[in-house]
Amino acid sequence: MNTKWFALYTKSRAEKRVNEELLEKGISTYLPLEKKLKQWSDRKKWVESPFIRSYIFVNIREKEIQKALNTPGVVKVVKFDGKPAPVQEAQIKIIQSILASNENFEVCKEVFEPGEKVRIEDGLLKGIEGELVYHLNKYMVLIRIDAINQNILVRINPSHIKKV
Repeated sequence: MNTKWFALYTKSRAEKRVNEELLEKGISTYLPLEKKLKQWSDRKKWVESPFIRSYIFVNIREKEIQKALNTPGVVKVVKFDGKPAPVQEAQIKIIQSILASNENFEVCKEVFEPGEKVRIEDGLLKGIEGELVYHLNKYMVLIRIDAINQNILVRINPSHIKKV
């Protein structure tokens, strides 16, 4: 079938609706969601919200991209040098692993100076490589999702990482 993952940029707060529309069209999707505890004046509630705002991933053949773009709420496909930029399957799996782990993480678009390359050696994120950074007075592992110009910072015990 020769499908690849592509990132679609959506209108603000339209990710879940776009996901439903794409699924109705028979397009395979991945919308990373994280659970957050939201507090209102009278109550608290666990809410699933998009992990990476305004992005959804689709697993399709390149010739099917136009079908996905014709979905209400989809703004554009992420491109590099004017061509749709595939997202590596390994990066999709990294996002899935991070969301399945109990590690503390945050998504950031901040640009970091290159640091030491490290590999996580223990825990649910074992085997994932990234850069060691010092951010907000904590050591963290920076994992780059290059196709959509996003970074994921994972706070991790320094004893769980090793230089590559």
